[in-house]
Amino acid sequence: MSLFSPAYPRPIWRISLDGRDLADLINPRFMSLSLTETRDDQADQLSLNLSDHDGLLEIPPRGAVIRLAMGWSTTGLVDKGSFTVDETGHRGAPDMVSLRARSADMTGPLRTRTERSFHGKTIRQVVNEVALAHGLTAVVGQEFANKVIKHIDQTNESDAAFLKRVGKRYDAVATIKDGKLLFMPVRGAKTASGQDMPVWEVLRRDGDQHEFLTTGRDAYTGVKAFWMDPRKQVRRSVMVGVTGNVKHLRDTYANEVDALAAAQSEWQRIRRGLSTMRFVMAAGIPQLSVQHKILFPDMKSPINEIEWLIRELTHSVDESGLTTNLDLEMFDKEDASAEDDAIELE
Repeated sequence: MSLFSPAYPRPIWRISLDGRDLADLINPRFMSLSLTETRDDQADQLSLNLSDHDGLLEIPPRGAVIRLAMGWSTTGLVDKGSFTVDETGHRGAPDMVSLRARSADMTGPLRTRTERSFHGKTIRQVVNEVALAHGLTAVVGQEFANKVIKHIDQTNESDAAFLKRVGKRYDAVATIKDGKLLFMPVRGAKTASGQDMPVWEVLRRDGDQHEFLTTGRDAYTGVKAFWMDPRKQVRRSVMVGVTGNVKHLRDTYANEVDALAAAQSEWQRIRRGLSTMRFVMAAGIPQLSVQHKILFPDMKSPINEIEWLIRELTHSVDESGLTTNLDLEMFDKEDASAEDDAIELE
């Protein structure tokens, strides 16, 4: 691990394979690693490149479980969880062994299409049932604990796709981290253990590069969702935002509650995307993860006026050091209010 002078903080890491510390094997051969954490339905991905200059390094088997910790020599290691190897390779010159591992086996049962229905169950019950089927522990945001889904069908749909759809309806993150199936509100910013994420202040001098972008607020003024009123045989709609350039959701929902949840979720997603920020940290912070909130207090307006939410980040270690690339979006604090109207069916 002595790629760097002992007089300065240097990146450190620990990698174990199926519970066995691989320091003696990996450290002399280490070339680079990167860990990409994402809020989307894709699993977190670990990439590792090792030198095979002497031809003696074996290609690891697929399915092996790797555990990663990384950090700085002055502050210690941060546990980043476990990952299942699903891709290995060899290339050259120079000869090297490469592997990719993910926080969930996205080629296995999670991607297998199935059919079932949930009726009158809470979101926690639905997520827990899916988690148990895959040997995972469900961690569900408290606001979803008692929220009832009157009826939802999973038709020729994988569990991964199904959870993504449910998450989109309720503006939630459905993802797998270190053996846990998380279903958390995007606005809530919770850890895998359900604790509130801390807010980090990042200064301009902490970064090598940044890019701030903002889009026009007149792109959409609101979102409208439709639902069926069975008593009066009318198709009703509920809208969040204000009238004008309103986005219409294509699905027709079974009831007003589901329609409202879908409209609010989409409106919040749209508003978060109004401003985005990319920031490359010269000295990476491995404690950061997706859903952390970030402030940039010494940057110019309006950057320093926005509370930011990490949507994706990549921690990288190579001969140049440990860096962290942040992909952020605006954290919208405003709640969406709704209006309701009715459209008679012909």
